[in-house]
Amino acid sequence: MTNTLHRQGPAESLKNDYIIFAHTAKGITREGSGPKIQEFMRICLKYHPVNIGDGQQGSIYKDNTDIQTLIVNRGDGAGAAAVFTDLDTLGKVVVDLIRADLGISINISGLLEEVQACCRKAGIERHSAEHSLGFWGAKDRLPEREVLEFNTLCGHGMVSFNLIRKMFEYVKLRRLTPKKAAKIMAKCCECGVFNPVRAEMLLEKIRKGDKVMVK
Repeated sequence: MTNTLHRQGPAESLKNDYIIFAHTAKGITREGSGPKIQEFMRICLKYHPVNIGDGQQGSIYKDNTDIQTLIVNRGDGAGAAAVFTDLDTLGKVVVDLIRADLGISINISGLLEEVQACCRKAGIERHSAEHSLGFWGAKDRLPEREVLEFNTLCGHGMVSFNLIRKMFEYVKLRRLTPKKAAKIMAKCCECGVFNPVRAEMLLEKIRKGDKVMVK
C-alpha cells in the first residue's frame, strides 16, 4: 500500500501526475539494496522527473541538495520515488527498469487505466492493483477540499493546512507566483512525491479565481 493513493481531485486534475517507487522488503530484499535503489534513481533522473527523493535524505527541493550526492550517499533502505507528468516519459522509465531487472518491487501510482496502458505498452502486465477507499470517520473535521488537494500531494501529510492556506492567500494577493508557492510547499515533502507542476496548475486556477473555496 502506498500513501500516494490518497491524492484528491477530479480525474482531469489527476492526469499528468504519476509517481514511481522502488520498494524493498525488510528481511527479504532490503539488505544490499543500496546500489539497486541508486540505479533506480539514476534511471529516473535520466528522464527529468519534476521531483525525486527518498525518506532518508529528502527530495531535490530540500535546501542545498545536490541530486548526485543524494544518489551516491543512498544506502540500504525502504526505497525511493520520482514524479513524472506524462505517460510517454513514464513509459520510457518503465522500459529501462525492465531492462535493469533490479530485483526489487516497482510501484506506480496514478489513474488506474492510464498506468495499466503504460505497463502493457512496455510489454508487461501489472502484478496487482490497490485503491484508496477515501476518508472515513469525522470528515467534518477535514479542511477545505482545495486544501486537501495540496496536502495529499505529500503522502505523509507534511504540507500543513495552514501553510497551504497562506500560499493561497499570497498567490491571490500576487505576493508569490504559483510556481514559487508550489516550490515552497514541495520543500515540506521529505520523500519526494509532491508534484510541484500539478500544484502550480492548481494555484494558477486559484489566482484567476477559477476555483471556488468550499468546505
